[in-house]
Amino acid sequence: MEIIDTLNQEMMRMDMPDFLAGDTVKVHVKITEGEKERIQVFQGVVISKKNGKANASFTVRKVSYGVGVEKVFMLHSPIIDKIELVSRGKVRRSKIYYLRKLRGKAARIKERRVS
Repeated sequence: MEIIDTLNQEMMRMDMPDFLAGDTVKVHVKITEGEKERIQVFQGVVISKKNGKANASFTVRKVSYGVGVEKVFMLHSPIIDKIELVSRGKVRRSKIYYLRKLRGKAARIKERRVS
């Protein structure tokens, strides 16, 4: 078990910001098209976060051209270049799947004050 734990520690990234469900983040993702590589930004609200050691993941939701788009990212994945925290949201739950049913102004999240 010690070997597995050391491998997990080596794979984990420590440069990720601390964010929770309800926060708006910009995820910079490395996209490989043929031989070229570029960075694409996916900005949205974190609707869930699954903690774990090397297999931690989080789901980001955004509305693009009137259609809701959700993407699941592995937190320690090498395809993630960086994560920027845009704003902190004030929510009462750790999984805010109810956001999927809301439209327009009803889907807004209040901003949490950082002291």
